[in-house]
Amino acid sequence: MKKHTSFKIGGPADFFVMLKDVEELKNVKNLARKNEIPFFVIGNGTNLLVRDKGIRGIVAKLDFQKLEIDEKSGKVVVSGDYPVSKLARKCAKLGLSKMEFLTGIPGTVGGAVRMNAGAYGGETKDILVKTTYLDENLEIKEMLNEEQDLSYRHSIFCEKPEYIILEAELKLDKDLEKNINSRIDEMMKSRLEKQPLDFPSAGSTFKRLPDKATAALIDQCGLKGYRVGGAEISTKHAGFIINVGNATAKDVLTIVETVKTKVYERFNEKINLEVVIIGEE
Repeated sequence: MKKHTSFKIGGPADFFVMLKDVEELKNVKNLARKNEIPFFVIGNGTNLLVRDKGIRGIVAKLDFQKLEIDEKSGKVVVSGDYPVSKLARKCAKLGLSKMEFLTGIPGTVGGAVRMNAGAYGGETKDILVKTTYLDENLEIKEMLNEEQDLSYRHSIFCEKPEYIILEAELKLDKDLEKNINSRIDEMMKSRLEKQPLDFPSAGSTFKRLPDKATAALIDQCGLKGYRVGGAEISTKHAGFIINVGNATAKDVLTIVETVKTKVYERFNEKINLEVVIIGEE
């Protein structure tokens, strides 16, 4: 699985399949259900830490690549597997704004919906109209924005792992000032300056606290540069754990526990992971 995660970490999956359409997805999921085989769907693996013993069962990656853009209305219908950064760039070229904040985020549309991804003051819920998904009975259903319990790094899909996001409908605005690209360039420059993008990671490791910057607390604990095996707390941004050389999931999780303990001891604050952990211990 290290080949399928941005962390470049993870043991083997029993089976890994690429699925081209909904029928293939239904067939494989039905096969797994009938034979009581665990079944997981991943996106680009950019917010994922797979444990070192890997994943028992079937790991599926969708490859639908559906994209429909109505330039006049700003309506966008896009499959869950589509990369959000690529989508943001395409929309910018067409003069459609409101999703610039997703430029540079390496995940997929499905991942952005599931985690209500956000940056620079924007969140996925601000542009999401509805989500089409496959439920546990292999039925295709729709859910409107207001039904999805969208909050900071959370949606109903976090509570319902059996639901598989197929596509999302977004509503964007026509940018009359023609300054989308300058905003995108500014955000990308900020990312490059502040984030350790030259090392494998799963992005921001910890969720922010309601009234405090989690990375600042980690920094104040003197943990920047703290290293276990091939994993390290970035010296550039304390909110990132990076893979500096053949890191294992155990290395990362050891750092995570140290960070949680140190921050709680010093600030009496409990911090939570933003990264999703799957696989066999």
